[in-house]
Amino acid sequence: MKLYNIKEHNEQVSFAHAIKQGIGRQQGLFFPMALPEFTLIEIEALLKMDFISRSARILSAYIGDELPLARVFKCVAAAFEFLAPVVSISDDIATLELFHGPTLSFKDFGSRFMAQMLIEMGQEHPVTILTATSGDTGAAVAHAFYGLENVYIVILYPQRKISPLQEKLFCTLGGNIHTVAVDGDFDACQLLVKQAFDDKELKQILGLNSANSINISRLLAQICYYFEAMAQLPPRARNQLVISVPSGNFGNLTAGLMAKSLGLPVKRFIAATNANDTVPRFLRDGQWRPNTTIATMSNAMDVSQPNNWPRVEELCRCKNWQLNTLAYGCIDDATTVETIQEMAALGYISEPHAAIAYRLLRDQLQPSEFGLFLGTAHPAKFKELVESVLGQNLQLPQVLAARAALSLLSHRMPAQFSSLRELLLALPH
Repeated sequence: MKLYNIKEHNEQVSFAHAIKQGIGRQQGLFFPMALPEFTLIEIEALLKMDFISRSARILSAYIGDELPLARVFKCVAAAFEFLAPVVSISDDIATLELFHGPTLSFKDFGSRFMAQMLIEMGQEHPVTILTATSGDTGAAVAHAFYGLENVYIVILYPQRKISPLQEKLFCTLGGNIHTVAVDGDFDACQLLVKQAFDDKELKQILGLNSANSINISRLLAQICYYFEAMAQLPPRARNQLVISVPSGNFGNLTAGLMAKSLGLPVKRFIAATNANDTVPRFLRDGQWRPNTTIATMSNAMDVSQPNNWPRVEELCRCKNWQLNTLAYGCIDDATTVETIQEMAALGYISEPHAAIAYRLLRDQLQPSEFGLFLGTAHPAKFKELVESVLGQNLQLPQVLAARAALSLLSHRMPAQFSSLRELLLALPH
C-alpha cells in the first residue's frame, strides 16, 4: 500500500513507514494513493462474516501485499477482543456501542490495532509516541502500549478540562507511560505535538511518532466497526441508513466516509458537534474560521481546529463527492442535558457525546429512514456529570473502579514548546 502526503504529494511512503512516521512533511497527513472498493456481491459476503474475519479483509484491502492476510488477521484478533453491539433506542433509531474495550472508549479499536501493527512490523530502535488527548485517546493509547519494550508514550492533555475518571484511567499507570497536564486547551496540546514533529533534532533523537487519529493505522481500524454495525442491522434498516457521528478531531467521521467509499451503502452522515462548531459553520457558509475553543460538558469534542478535516476534503475530492452532501449540526450544553434526560426516559443511559449525536439524528431523520448514532464512551467515564443530570447513581465498571483511588502521576507544564522540549529530552530514550 502506498500513501502520499496531502500537503506534499511527492512524499510517498509504504504503510509500514506511514505507521512509524505518523505524519509527513509540513505536518501533512498520509492518505491512500488508491482507494479500494468492494462490489455489491463482495459487500454482501463481508456482512455475513464474523467481525474479526471481516475486519482483516477490509484492512488487507488497504495494506495490500505488505502483510499477508493471515498476519493481518492475527493483529486484528489481538486488537479487537471485545464486542461492538448495536442497541435499539426506538423503532427507527439505534446506537453502536463502541465502549466495551479495556478503556471504555471507541479509541480502543484504533490504538490497539496500531500497537499490534508496530509489534508485527518490528521496532529496530526505541520510539517515543507523542500524542494529545481531549479525554479518551490518552487512556486508549496508554493501555494499548503499556509495558511494550522500547516504546515510550508521552500524552499531553488539557489540565482540568477532562473528567476526573478519564484522567485516572491513564494518568496512574507509570512505567513507559508519561502523562503531562498542560495549562491550556486541547488545541494548545495539539499545537505542541505539531511543533515537536517540526523539530528535526527531537525527531531524530527520540524517534517521534504519533498515536492520534492522524496516524493512518488508527484511522483504518475505525472503518471496521461501521461494517460491523451494518451487519447487525435488519435489511430494511440497511437500505436507508443515516449515521450520526459525534465529532471533535473528525477521525471517526473520516473513517465512516472511508467505509462508504469502500462500498458500504450509507445514505448520509451527520457531523455532530458541540459549541465548537468550526466544521458546521464551514459547511454552511464555506468559510474556515476557527474560534477560540470553548469548554463544554462533551469535552472530547472541544476541538476548534480538527486535524482530520483535510482527509475528509481529500476523500471527497478523490471520490468526486460534494461536501454539501454531508449533514451537520451543533448542540449546546443546555440541549445536551435535556437530551440525556430524554434518552433516560426511553430507558437508555447516555453520556454527553452520544447524546449530541442522538439529538441531531432525531431532529434530522426523515420518514422511512433508519438512524444509527455512535456511542463513543461509557457513561460512567462521566459519572459525576451524568449523575447530576439524572439524579441517580451510576455503578463504576471494574476497570474504572480499580483506578479511581490511585494517585495521579502526571507532570504539569505551561503550553510552551520550550517546556515540552525540555521534558521530552529528560525522558528515557
